Amino acid sequence: MTLQEAGAMPAAAQVDGIFRALADPTRRHVLERLSRSPASVSELAAPYKMALPSFLAHLRVLEDCGLVSSRKQGRVRTYRLAPERLKLAEDWLGRQRTMWERRLDRLDSYLMAIKEEEPE
Repeated sequence: MTLQEAGAMPAAAQVDGIFRALADPTRRHVLERLSRSPASVSELAAPYKMALPSFLAHLRVLEDCGLVSSRKQGRVRTYRLAPERLKLAEDWLGRQRTMWERRLDRLDSYLMAIKEEEPE
């Protein structure tokens, strides 16, 4: 799936792709590295003891879900972070947090009401 195709995907599928990409420690490390500055494939792959095609598969996952973008200039492909896509995951997590905070607040209110009703 390309980024263009991802734009046409429902939001839930886009969030799924982002979380799938973030589930792998290698890909998270690449994102952390790119948060400092853009980097070439060789710079990104250098710390890893894996075959280049395997590493390129990680970059493809990140690019397909829109977390990174790349540009080829001559023989060098440079990747850069696309942090705006993380907002989809951040928004989803925020909605989950809000839902659970409300549920826990209701549970707390219920338990306090029960405690107040107990005979001493």
